[in-house]
Amino acid sequence: MQNYWAEFLTVALVHLLAVASPGPDFAVILRQALCQSRRNALLTAAGVGAGILVHVTYSLLGIGLLIQQSLLLFNILKVVGALYLSWIAIQCLRARAGGVQVAAEPALAQRGLAAFRLGFLTNTLNPKATLFFVSLFSVVISPGTPVALQTAYGVYMALATGLWFALVATFFTLPRVRRGFNRFGHWLDRLMGGVLLLLAGQLLFSTVSGSEPPSAPSQYTDR
Repeated sequence: MQNYWAEFLTVALVHLLAVASPGPDFAVILRQALCQSRRNALLTAAGVGAGILVHVTYSLLGIGLLIQQSLLLFNILKVVGALYLSWIAIQCLRARAGGVQVAAEPALAQRGLAAFRLGFLTNTLNPKATLFFVSLFSVVISPGTPVALQTAYGVYMALATGLWFALVATFFTLPRVRRGFNRFGHWLDRLMGGVLLLLAGQLLFSTVSGSEPPSAPSQYTDR
């Protein structure tokens, strides 16, 4: 185990930089924290963390390499991810004045499963996350690293991701923070919708232009 401490610290550092970078996960957690209950925001954070396990699983099984090497598969993943982000964005952009109230107990609260599913699908369908984990398991993590240890890396990243977004959710569900957003709750919703729509457009543009081939993955920035 001592021989792998340097590798683990590298994985932890790269993952920390990735998860702290603003992107779809952060935008969704922020909206949930300000427009839903703390419980639902935390469930969405847990969903994001659980989504990490999906990326880890297919990377360990070698399926990630197939996605990386197949332009068609990768483009399909990007289109599906873009459509899902667009669907969330449309829901946000339809917010009306007075229709979004930042309160401790929102009247139109989601069900727990819906909140968890939102976080899970947002992370799972993020093509940038696919690129990150494929690169991580093919470049940073040595092929000679025991599978059990690679699995432990994945579990750590899932837990660390969930914890990070749980902290974000907890902060933005503080009563004082919520009150600061009360006057323009619907504008916040629309802003998050605009951000997600731009991210979806970026995915679709890169798919059409072929500017980001899967054979040369860029560093994951969760954007």
